[in-house]
Amino acid sequence: MNMILTKSRIGLDGVPAAETVLSHVDGERGELIIAGEHLANLAGKSSFEGVTARLWNGATGKSLSEANVRASLGAARERAFARLPDLLPATRGMSIIDGFRAAIAGLRSEDGLEHEATIVGAFPVIAGALVQRAKGRDPIAPDPNAGHAADTLRMLLGRKAAPREVAALDAYLVTVCDHGMNASTFATRVIASTQADLFAAITGGYCALTGPLHGSAPEPVLEMLDAIGTRERIKPWVDDALARGERLPGFGHRVYRVRDPRADVLKAAIERLAADGADLPFAGEVEAYIRSALRKKKPERPLETNVEFFTAILLDALDIPRQAFTPIFAVARAAGWTAHALEQRRTGRLIRPSSSYVGAMPKGSGK
Repeated sequence: MNMILTKSRIGLDGVPAAETVLSHVDGERGELIIAGEHLANLAGKSSFEGVTARLWNGATGKSLSEANVRASLGAARERAFARLPDLLPATRGMSIIDGFRAAIAGLRSEDGLEHEATIVGAFPVIAGALVQRAKGRDPIAPDPNAGHAADTLRMLLGRKAAPREVAALDAYLVTVCDHGMNASTFATRVIASTQADLFAAITGGYCALTGPLHGSAPEPVLEMLDAIGTRERIKPWVDDALARGERLPGFGHRVYRVRDPRADVLKAAIERLAADGADLPFAGEVEAYIRSALRKKKPERPLETNVEFFTAILLDALDIPRQAFTPIFAVARAAGWTAHALEQRRTGRLIRPSSSYVGAMPKGSGK
């Protein structure tokens, strides 16, 4: 019997590839659940270490505490810094995004540390070292006793971050730590399903993240805001872009048919961060006009604000260089990638979907 495959099935939309206890995305309701908790509740009460503990516990059946994870990540950051002389030479001449890929590919097991801690702890150390090198400076040694968000900012900025800055980055790390079967998580699980080690699986996940249809939209959001420039230019600039058929970064999502729930969490974090009078109203006016314009132009296709719009504003407000946005996304998503890889290895099987052959058939076939 021939099976007729719809476009959505060919793209694997709506086709379950795994059973997971880690996260659930409901695109119709605009809902994100991470390890049994709604994102909005989790972001208000949990640190990155706390949500990482939830993910790793769900994946492995262990009962790690937030304090356990905080200690292991602190130790892992120290170990990663000691290995920078081995990791950084391979990144010479590369951009921060590409250098990060080359450096994480060189990670390996560390005595006394679980692989997942080694990976999640190493990511901000590598990102910080690459950012400092781009400024002509030496890497900054981590503080193993600091929280993950605070130490990440210190290594990136070269100074101790203010509490409100730490809170903003921590909210970001929690918000984007996992998000269902997105492209990079699926890539991670496919690699893990072959019984490849955790380091290979997570490197593959990062490679998927660098694609322009996945994790590299925040930088174009800032480029768009720069191009608009002033409040007076919002309407003509957006109208002209839509008339040319351009896609506006920060709007629309493959899964969500309503507003991305992560957008509101990050918007609230930015408002708390912007106590010093940062010009959030301008970005808010741009967002409001784009939403209105998209509803008029495409009333049949909901295109709401997604996580990238407010990610760009938050990371820029923290003085994180735009070239580092994708690695910082990975600093957060490494928690989810490692958890999914561990869960796949423990409970899954080799992921091997079929394809629909549409090429020419040899003569005489089918007889």
